[in-house]
Amino acid sequence: MVQKLHPEINKVYFVNKYTLFHILSGSGTIQVDFKNYADWQDKAIYLEKGQYIKFFSDDFVVRKIEFPNRAIFEKKEVRVLFKHLISLGYINFNECDECQKYLANTVFSEDTTDIIDISSKQWYWQNPFKASKKEYQLIFDVKDIIDENYFSNFSGDDVVKLMTENGYEAQALVKDKIGLSVKNLISNKRLMEGRKKIVFTDKSIQEVSYETGYKDPAYFNRVFKRNTGMTPSEFRNDFDFENRDTFIQNLVELLKTHHTEQRNLEFYADKMHLSVKALSKKTRAKMNASLGQLIRGEVITSSKRLLQQDASVKEVAFALGFEEANHFSQFFKKYTGTTPTLYKSKKYNS
Repeated sequence: MVQKLHPEINKVYFVNKYTLFHILSGSGTIQVDFKNYADWQDKAIYLEKGQYIKFFSDDFVVRKIEFPNRAIFEKKEVRVLFKHLISLGYINFNECDECQKYLANTVFSEDTTDIIDISSKQWYWQNPFKASKKEYQLIFDVKDIIDENYFSNFSGDDVVKLMTENGYEAQALVKDKIGLSVKNLISNKRLMEGRKKIVFTDKSIQEVSYETGYKDPAYFNRVFKRNTGMTPSEFRNDFDFENRDTFIQNLVELLKTHHTEQRNLEFYADKMHLSVKALSKKTRAKMNASLGQLIRGEVITSSKRLLQQDASVKEVAFALGFEEANHFSQFFKKYTGTTPTLYKSKKYNS
């Protein structure tokens, strides 16, 4: 099923089928499984069943495609699109000529038979972990084993043993390519599923503990607080899934309105009627990012939009409140990895 979606701000969209979200327009932050990401225009995100997505802005326009299961697993290679290892994977359509041709001809067509093949080719071309196709298949074999067994009495050694029996050096490969041990992957999976059960169900903390592979609820509480800064009960209350308070919407609107001339935390704290410490703590808890990161994200998004509109580097710097063009260039390069001039040239020559 293909549809054009104007997402509500701060609403949880559950993924019940394997789904592609193509961000057609809009700016701001999105959240997938408790992690926040910025600058997603013209990118495609593939999510699997059980994940969720939230949009922290009301100006997003999204092309949403839901796939039947058979279209996903006909080829084992497409796992790379849906199973995210340490961060949110994506396809950058601006760097994919074949993707752009497909979208130009089938913007909201029901025929989606080619888009997965096109996207998987682009993913391997982007090669985020600098691995061969064979190595990727081994890594995602590990991910499959963890996803299917994380809730049982299952350890990293069990995964490694299973892979080694098949002639694979799983531990070394995973550590080398994604920077985490197999044990870390299991722990991350358990913690992620624990968070979901805490905020999206009314199960007791003890039930959640047992269902996510922790034998001891007290240990689960300690691990959870060490990783999130809150106890499971505090996390449940703070996520505010049912009531959806207006804190995020109000803060996002302030950032969009004032980020070009205001970088001062005290300004936003005053507008939100909170101390800087209280605002910083609440922002971190509700948006999994610091207030400074959110401000920088808005500045980067605005600068990219202006550069795409053919504004000069000097014009962009002035529009965003930088005293000197070179100050803006240094800022842009620090947080994007490229200079404004190179960014413009890539956009127009891609």
